Amino acid sequence: MREIVLDTETTGFEPGEGHRIVEIGAVELFNHLPTGKTYHQYINPERGMPREAFEVHGIGHDILEPPGQPVPGGVTLRDKPVFARIGQAFLDFIGDAQLVIHNAAFDMKFLNFELERSGLPGLPGTRATDTLMIARKRFPGSPASLDALCRRFGIDNSMREKHGALLDSEILAEVYLELIGGRQPDLVLSSVAPAPVKGASGDTTWRPRPRPEPLPPRITPDEASAHEAMVAKLGDAAIWKKA
Repeated sequence: MREIVLDTETTGFEPGEGHRIVEIGAVELFNHLPTGKTYHQYINPERGMPREAFEVHGIGHDILEPPGQPVPGGVTLRDKPVFARIGQAFLDFIGDAQLVIHNAAFDMKFLNFELERSGLPGLPGTRATDTLMIARKRFPGSPASLDALCRRFGIDNSMREKHGALLDSEILAEVYLELIGGRQPDLVLSSVAPAPVKGASGDTTWRPRPRPEPLPPRITPDEASAHEAMVAKLGDAAIWKKA
């Protein structure tokens, strides 16, 4: 089963208020194991970056509103492609995989806004597995933020000084695997029962077939004689004499 663990960063909370996606990060899982394949893209939002959003993710100092000082080594957005130019590549990467997202409603509304705006097919809500909902169901009343879940499961998130879509996706992948039962898949050889074998009686219950040749005895003649002598001393009540 192929899954894509995904995160986005944006300029704000509502696409209906003119806010846009500025970063997408995604990690591929196959049968709950990372494959090493990732998707990462910074995006020009075609608008300014509110300082409140910049304080969260630190992206786009070159389009800050009001303008701020350049950030050495910071990510600029004016020189990045707009969503319409990368939308199809994003869809090609996710394919028909299930999406694993923390607070999926937020990311899905932004993704669908951008896809529709670019004339591309949207993503139905059923495509998303929401780890926030899983966490709230497993641990009712407990904090369910990504940082809180990292603390609960002992996952190192020390690199997460600010939000970043690819780093958050990598951390979320670890959290997700813990939420569904552990980082390693179950070591089960097969979940499929043996096919029933129909016998002459019509019984479909599977039973092992007898060996073509019985296994040879593993005791020596001396051991067999000693056992018979011991049984003889026990009398007729010995269990070995009962048919």
